Amino acid sequence: MTRRGSLRGLAAAAAAAISLLAAGAAARAETLTDALIAAYTNSNLLEQNRALLRAADEDVATAIAALRPVVEWALTSRYTDTNLTDPDITTTLSLSAQMTIYDFGRTPLAVDVAKESVLATRDGLLQVEQNVLLQAVRAYMEVIRAARFVDLRRNNVRLITNELRAARERFEVGEITRTDVSLAEAALAAARAALSAAEGDYNVAREAYKAAVGHYPKNLVRPTVPPMTADTLDAARAVAVKTHPLIHQRQREVTIAELNIARARADLRPRITGGASASINDDEVRSGTLELRLGQTIYSGGALASALRRAVALAEADRAELLQAVLTVKQNVADAWTALRVAVASTEANQRQVNAARIAFNGVREEASLGARTTLDVLDAEQELLDARAALIEAEINQFIAVYSLLSTMGLLTVQHLDLGIVTYDPSAYYAAVESAPVRHVSPQGEKLDRVLKSLGK
Repeated sequence: MTRRGSLRGLAAAAAAAISLLAAGAAARAETLTDALIAAYTNSNLLEQNRALLRAADEDVATAIAALRPVVEWALTSRYTDTNLTDPDITTTLSLSAQMTIYDFGRTPLAVDVAKESVLATRDGLLQVEQNVLLQAVRAYMEVIRAARFVDLRRNNVRLITNELRAARERFEVGEITRTDVSLAEAALAAARAALSAAEGDYNVAREAYKAAVGHYPKNLVRPTVPPMTADTLDAARAVAVKTHPLIHQRQREVTIAELNIARARADLRPRITGGASASINDDEVRSGTLELRLGQTIYSGGALASALRRAVALAEADRAELLQAVLTVKQNVADAWTALRVAVASTEANQRQVNAARIAFNGVREEASLGARTTLDVLDAEQELLDARAALIEAEINQFIAVYSLLSTMGLLTVQHLDLGIVTYDPSAYYAAVESAPVRHVSPQGEKLDRVLKSLGK
């Protein structure tokens, strides 16, 4: 073989290998895990709430900054004219600083409130993550449901078409009447209409899948083994009370409310502030001042007392909301548990119904071929088998959705608990970069913040 021939052979082999790889990639099945990973990665809702969390992180930096001095400079030019005969222009450069020295805990309490708000926002982000993943599960299973219904309707059209062909043949030899043929024709028209509706439902499910996952479904694989939940309803409730992010968020809000009561009480007390300034004018006249101020509001028309009463009332409301959240979570767990039990029982019953309906249909069709049954009997038996199969599909899909819904009500429908094997968003990275209120491009903390922002794609 010549060198040119060898190169041609290698090129052909490479092209064949590429074709095989492309065909394999096209035929690659998409699992529920793939869909969940894509939903987590592509969710605009998650991106929105991550940004809101970073905004809450900045509230901590803002609160901490209030503990530090504020330094300002000013360049002032002043024109004066005495008796309109002696004009004078004076330019002054000044530097000043102000700082709160002691405010009976107002500012530290504000920092604590901001930190608790960050933790509450993180719990909210976790709830959004659960909603995104549950929506992806529903979209995935709805596509499978719709696809199976399309297959079911197509098989039904195929079967009735054969029945109609057989009915026409029997009509031609005088075994049945024209009425039997018309019944088969009507059943075929109804089956085709049902197929069109099923295909429409499938297209709708594909669009919902794209909205939830980020792309159209590709050869979805029907999951066979659902994840573990809990052995009993009481165990599921106990897990939910301990782990559900809604309860954690409400607990944080109660803490925030109690801190706000302390802040309102601190506003009734004095405040010590300090200041310093220095200036120089164009005549090189220098001046400097130091200031220490102790002050307190004596009368505010009742505003401060009202603010305290309002904070107490809001704390009572938040405590009640926490108790209600626990009740709601427990109720949701019970509802999801019941839905799962119903779906499991329905799946088992519908499977038995399908088996019985299949035997009945085969028997009726055999009897019809012997003249002991009419075409209407065959069509009725076939419809019963179709309904049983459709009910079985519904029950199986509902069972899988119920499992993931139960996980969601327990607070366990997260990337971490599902062990999806991907790198998740770290809410503490940005917080660690800004909690000390860094100045970007100046401090080492600012350089760290720049690296974090770069990793976020900012």
